[in-house]
Amino acid sequence: MKIVYIAHPISGDIAGNLEKIRQIVRKINLECADIVPFAPYWVDCHALDDTIPSERERGIKNDTEFFKRGVIDEVWLFGDRISFGMQCEIEMAVSLGISVVNHQNNEDKAS
Repeated sequence: MKIVYIAHPISGDIAGNLEKIRQIVRKINLECADIVPFAPYWVDCHALDDTIPSERERGIKNDTEFFKRGVIDEVWLFGDRISFGMQCEIEMAVSLGISVVNHQNNEDKAS
């Protein structure tokens, strides 16, 4: 099975974006038998306050560790834009040789 990091903007409509991520993860789980959708920041967004810089940094540090340890096989991009956080995730993935796949125009299919 392939572990796929789900990259999606959080800022702006935080609650709405978190719900979209939940829906994407659900759809992948139900429709893509060989894919493990992985969005660890989703939990941190519920436990930490993204508007407090030190807590946001802690969440970013947590995500970075998953990339560095080689947990992630691919990064899939979703959402209506590439946020600053997503750009950092893309750059990190590329620097570590992790494939990045754009699903932004194909969000309903998620496969």
